[in-house]
Amino acid sequence: METIESLGYLKGLLDGLDLDDNKKETKAIKAIVDVLTNLTEDVEDITEGMEILADQIDAVDEDLAEVEDYLMDDDCDCDCDDCCDDECQEFEVECPLCGTQITVDEDTVLEGTMACPNCGEMLEFEVECDDEDEDGEEEK
Repeated sequence: METIESLGYLKGLLDGLDLDDNKKETKAIKAIVDVLTNLTEDVEDITEGMEILADQIDAVDEDLAEVEDYLMDDDCDCDCDDCCDDECQEFEVECPLCGTQITVDEDTVLEGTMACPNCGEMLEFEVECDDEDEDGEEEK
């Protein structure tokens, strides 16, 4: 039974007792019921306020999740400081002389050459752009 229902039941019991309104005990009991009525209304107001606040917090949480998704895009696997920019791309190449796997960034590929850090062989890169305007690379 809800609090408001219990309070209604209590008021019904008091009305059924047919108490004399002039007695001190009756006045005290009615004053207690009035206090309980006020407390019940206050609790209902607080509960409604909490529900509204919970809805607002949920909305803020959803908005924050969208902002986090936008700022913390996990699609980029590189270790650069400008992570997740479309301009930040890394490529894996293999030195034809020693077979060392080397990770090079887009700027290095665009320069066209670099020395293999393992054996010193000069690696040359050729940039080809496809229809999506992404940069690719080839070993020579």
